[in-house]
Amino acid sequence: MTAAATRPLNRLVHAGWGQLARVYDFAPVQRVMYRPPQDEIIARLAVHGARRVADVGCGTGILATRIRNDLRVDEVYGFDAAAGMLRKARARTDRVLWRQRPAEDLGLPDGALDAVVSTHAFPFFNHEPAVAEFRRVLRPGGLLAMVVFNPDGPLTTPMQPALVRGAAYWPTPEEMRTLLEGNGFEVIEQRRVRRPLFGAALVRDVVTVARRR
Repeated sequence: MTAAATRPLNRLVHAGWGQLARVYDFAPVQRVMYRPPQDEIIARLAVHGARRVADVGCGTGILATRIRNDLRVDEVYGFDAAAGMLRKARARTDRVLWRQRPAEDLGLPDGALDAVVSTHAFPFFNHEPAVAEFRRVLRPGGLLAMVVFNPDGPLTTPMQPALVRGAAYWPTPEEMRTLLEGNGFEVIEQRRVRRPLFGAALVRDVVTVARRR
């Protein structure tokens, strides 16, 4: 993979997330912000019956660890490009295969996985190369489930100016659907993440579930 496959400010973003790893696991933040979308992903994986799963942009490894422990799958990979995040993930459990690699180059064989999931990390990926890589590592019929902040929401609207797009871009639900359907996926579900009332008013994120053709 060449450096051009990632976003221009990729290294800066990873360094920043590596520093944020120190406070990322703060319990109230996890409970309010991240637990609801993780619950959505866990439920979808259980229905799908996936046995080999990758969490891309896994952060400190909370979701990947839950997938391994709650669903008792055969194999779970946790991918993140931020060294600080992975240090905390590795300290969490040795039952997940942790890998420091970018989303655009996971380094797995073709068709190695039943499911790829990602919660709130996709905007930091280079979208087209990342989706192509997800399709490559998934078997036919494999599941892709991603949660992304809706850029029409109050938290994401200020993040969309062109000056930050070298670091991240938050696609709309319509853009997500177009991107996936144009790169070998069938979108089978797309909706708001279910959150408690106070959380739904503040955090507007969307889960998109697709199947590899």
